[in-house]
Amino acid sequence: MSASVTEGYARAQSARSGGIRTLLVFPARFISRSAALVILACVWEVISRTGVINPLFLPPFSVVVTEAYHGFASGYLVQHVMASLGRAVPGLLLALLAGVPLGLALGTSGRLNTFIDPVVEVLRNTSALALLPVFTLMLGIGETSKIAMVFYAALWPILLGTINGLRGVDPLWIKAGRSMGLSGGKLFVKIVIPASLPSIFTGIRLAAAAGLLVLVAAEMVGSRAGLGYVINASQLDFDLPGMYAAILVLSVVGYATNAALVLVETHFLRWKQT
Repeated sequence: MSASVTEGYARAQSARSGGIRTLLVFPARFISRSAALVILACVWEVISRTGVINPLFLPPFSVVVTEAYHGFASGYLVQHVMASLGRAVPGLLLALLAGVPLGLALGTSGRLNTFIDPVVEVLRNTSALALLPVFTLMLGIGETSKIAMVFYAALWPILLGTINGLRGVDPLWIKAGRSMGLSGGKLFVKIVIPASLPSIFTGIRLAAAAGLLVLVAAEMVGSRAGLGYVINASQLDFDLPGMYAAILVLSVVGYATNAALVLVETHFLRWKQT
């Protein structure tokens, strides 16, 4: 009885110390990761205030942040952020639903990959921006064409990340799985797919960035909503603080999207930390 009590006390102390370490490490990590951004903002503010770059063309960072705050407070930027996300999220999800299964098929079948690979190489090297007129002519200037462009831009990083993930599985892991009695589908599910996840998630993160990039360009043409529209309209009106505010919001959206994907990746790859 006394031994079990001692062990329980030791586990409680270990959990408490682990929690304290987490509380201490998280702020330190946040500060270290934010330091470069703070320095960048300070440099931006200084070079604009001191006239190194004409404030007319590069408003101070504080002015841009104030403009962004007023945009959110009035609801103006909120509706445009939601419009952009309403196009980016469906396009990325469709690319995920198509890219991962197709990548798994191409990564596991050499003959199929040999047959399809030339088509993949031609299409993935054809810029989505170059196809903007094609998407517009075929699907119109509405939401469908913009979602299709995000899908097209995001598909290839996900597809290639999945294929490379399957090809990069360590043969020793497969041998170890077979030695434990795994074969066929069980080997694929328990060994091959988990080992491919890091490369797949890298492809997804690259796809999210590519999708946002293409979406902004698409929103600058024939659109009345979205961050791309705000950037273009502000530039035409010579409202440079508003333009930079929209660009800053777009950067934050991209950063937040990547951070969310990193959290999901960390959740699914906890086995790598053990």
